[in-house]
Amino acid sequence: MQAVILVGGQGTRLRPLTLTTPKPMMPMMNRPFLEFQVNLCRRHGVEEIILSTAYLPEIFQSHFGDGSHLGVKMIYVTEEEPLDTCGAVKNVERYIRGTFLVFNGDVLTDLDLTNLIAFHRSKGGKATLYLTRVEDPTVYGLVPLDNRGRITEFLEKPSWDQVTTDLINAGTYVLEPELLERVPEGEPYSFERQLFPQLLEDGVPMYGFPSEAYWMDIGTPAKYLQAHYDILRRRLPFRFEGEEIKPSVWVGEGTEIDPEAAVFGPTVIGPGCRIEAHATVSSNCVLGPGCHVGEGCHLEGAVLHEGCDIGPGCILRRCVLSRGVRLGERVHVSDQAVLGEGVRVGDDNDLRCGIRVWPGAEIPPETLKF
Repeated sequence: MQAVILVGGQGTRLRPLTLTTPKPMMPMMNRPFLEFQVNLCRRHGVEEIILSTAYLPEIFQSHFGDGSHLGVKMIYVTEEEPLDTCGAVKNVERYIRGTFLVFNGDVLTDLDLTNLIAFHRSKGGKATLYLTRVEDPTVYGLVPLDNRGRITEFLEKPSWDQVTTDLINAGTYVLEPELLERVPEGEPYSFERQLFPQLLEDGVPMYGFPSEAYWMDIGTPAKYLQAHYDILRRRLPFRFEGEEIKPSVWVGEGTEIDPEAAVFGPTVIGPGCRIEAHATVSSNCVLGPGCHVGEGCHLEGAVLHEGCDIGPGCILRRCVLSRGVRLGERVHVSDQAVLGEGVRVGDDNDLRCGIRVWPGAEIPPETLKF
């Protein structure tokens, strides 16, 4: 079994974080997000992975190489022009040898791939779609099923009076390779808007595989943060690294925590960090390698990438700081504010909900004071 992972998107909803790093390579619990999907594949015996890249493709190959250190074989194919979801898979067709998996590169899940593949084979259809349940079906594309599990319709963002199911397309498929014969070569083509509806119209058997597995699209700051919190709360399997110095507090090698600082779980602090006296690192925080938290700071629900320097008296709540951010004294960052790589913020600034600061920006004192 092979898997194709679609990692070519620019991740615009996560900007400015994705201006310098592709979304699938964004740090998640201090490792590239794509490793979660690679490890999921490996656990279920999928050992050959084809990455369909487009945006900053060199970053993927630089990190994963041939994939051997993760126990898989990696193949890289780069789009010259955007080809959409199905067109991107058509672009790697020459490497596909049989029944194969397709993943969207921004979905975090612990789906049982073994059961998904077995279900597909038992039904004998040409395509099987992983389906998940959502509370508000009107913002997604719904996939109703008949009593045999066969897909009967695709409903894009229906009104409430059209809702007949809460099952949506979760972005993972098992496909038979002959379906790619229907896809034009070298042209943008979509699974969701073109291939799947056309298969339905032509009577080609497609099945849905509903699952209660964990599922999260990490494509917005709010969901990116929530994925961290869910992993910290062990809503899906994860192997924490570092020493567990107290319940649900993991600390990497070489990290120094002042005896007068307070750290509460669940929290992960990467290697080589320094937490100064009277600082509080409260629950749901993830600090990347080499971060410095100054005296008297308070962090809660904050995700810091590598090498952030937080000045004395800062307050960080439910926010994301990209690599190398530097904050002066008494800076407040909260409510899903996002700071891009290398941003510098002066003393006494207050950055609140919805504020996104682009990489390399310098914000002097009082500029954003509310």
